[in-house]
Amino acid sequence: MLCAVEAHHAGLLGDRTLVVPRAGLRPLAATRRELVGLALPEGLELAKPQERMPRRLNAVGDAFSGRVQLRWITSRTGRVVIVDDGLATIRLLELLSSGPAKPLLRARATPSAWRGTLGLLAALRLRAAARRGSLSVFTALPVPDKLAEAVRQAGVGLTGHDFGWLRDQPLSVPGPAERTVVLGTSLVRNGLVHRERYLHWLRELAEREPFAYFPHRREDPVDLALIRERPGVTVHAAGVPAELTLRGLSAGQRVLSLPSTAISSLRVLLSPRGVAVEPVHVPDDWWTSRAAPSLRSHLQMFSGAPS
Repeated sequence: MLCAVEAHHAGLLGDRTLVVPRAGLRPLAATRRELVGLALPEGLELAKPQERMPRRLNAVGDAFSGRVQLRWITSRTGRVVIVDDGLATIRLLELLSSGPAKPLLRARATPSAWRGTLGLLAALRLRAAARRGSLSVFTALPVPDKLAEAVRQAGVGLTGHDFGWLRDQPLSVPGPAERTVVLGTSLVRNGLVHRERYLHWLRELAEREPFAYFPHRREDPVDLALIRERPGVTVHAAGVPAELTLRGLSAGQRVLSLPSTAISSLRVLLSPRGVAVEPVHVPDDWWTSRAAPSLRSHLQMFSGAPS
């Protein structure tokens, strides 16, 4: 949603943009509440969350959504803009710029035959849009040069951004008072990192200094309850993107995070303010058997942490 606002601000979506959040997702509702309190770009409207998807999709934030893909192949697709600052963007670019068309499926997905067919049809539809010069991707991620060139050779427009609109917004509330802020992770809930290793690291950190903890929206409530019980740890509400909640940090503070694309975006926002954004290297014995070496490298490619 934040990326869609930035895309409109950059002039990529035209004079008028209606952003429609999907109903039933608390993080989207929380993000919308934060955004409507800011000076939104002229011509942009944030609709209330809706169950029904608009019939015409000019821009989407999740190209791997089955609902989005079904709409693409059952309606006339004109110009399409993908707005996404997450790591899934890199997988999408890799799939769109590879040889023969591959289904648009999330990493580690085990799709049914129907879902695989849907993903393949969506890939063919997007590739056709790329050949017409009607497909663009808008992201804050630093896309590797080799991949960026392959994407452009495939006809996909690629535009980067540095949160120009958000950086110009006045701060309504200060950041947390603690020197250190820790971003929560979905790696434990996804079964990629051992739970006890991660919780032990947090306990050791809390013994050295107090810190503010901003949970990932998918963290297990049981784990959060344990983290909340630790002396010196202040757990904040989950759901709102870190780019919104942490932009009030000041010089001398720091952000720690396991591999996450938030590291890249927060560096763009906070480094000019003198805030250090530090990746946390994941030791080999933290990873579970579900985290193949290739996946580990993929997850850490934008964190600055060693593979």
